[in-house]
Order: sequence, then C-alpha cells, then structure tokens
Amino acid sequence: MKYFIAIALLVAAAQAIPIELGHYGHGPLLHAAPVLAHGPVHLAHAQPEPVAYPKYSFNYGIKDPHTGDIKSQAEERDGDVVKGQYSLVEPDGSVRTVDYTADDHNGFNAVVHKTAPKVIAAPVHAPIYAHGPAPLLHHY
Repeated sequence: MKYFIAIALLVAAAQAIPIELGHYGHGPLLHAAPVLAHGPVHLAHAQPEPVAYPKYSFNYGIKDPHTGDIKSQAEERDGDVVKGQYSLVEPDGSVRTVDYTADDHNGFNAVVHKTAPKVIAAPVHAPIYAHGPAPLLHHY
C-alpha cells in the first residue's frame, strides 16, 4: 500500500503539461502527465514533528448598548481537558449561560442555564394635586 501512495506522489510531482481552461478559465491549467516508475521506490521515513503541550486560556466580552449585543466567553485548556463558559442575552431579554467541559474520557458535556428576562417597570406618573383654589381657565 505504501508503494502505491509513493507512486501516486511521483505522478503528482511529474512533469506538467498545459491544457486550456475554456470559457471560465483565466489561462492555462497545469496537469500532471502519467509517469511509470520502474523498480522499487524508497521513501525516507519522516519523523513526526514534536507537538507542543496544549495549554491556553482566553476570555472576551461584548456589551454594545446600541445593538443590544451582550455576550461573553471564557475557556481554558490544559492537555486534553477543556473547560469553559459562554453567555448571551436572548432576544426576549433572558440570559443563556452554558458551562461546558470536554476530555478524552467523558467527551463533550454542556449544562445550560437560562434566567428570566429582567423586567424594568415604566415610571408611573401619579396625578399632582395642588392645594388651594384651582386656577381659572379663560377661553377667548
């Protein structure tokens, strides 16, 4: 199987011949011509690059009073364990908060909390009563 892949790589890297792209093209397209390899193909065994230990943390938040876009997120990773939380204000004014974790043993898990929208009562204008005689209204 690895020889088949090696031959396919050789074909892809072979000499190229131009062909026309036609109506939608913007110039010639290079197309690999088939090449036959004779004899065994030896590939150097590439050593995998070392992978850095995955560790990070970040957070951000948006509070735009003009559009009402209010949201935040925080996440941290240490190795294969990820923990985070995000929240946003829904169109009805409620707040959705999601706490999540992910690891190789438990997979991805999320717990969603939703709080009721904050209701702000409009100011009530009570009638104003004056003491003393009522002013006379003149109609002309």
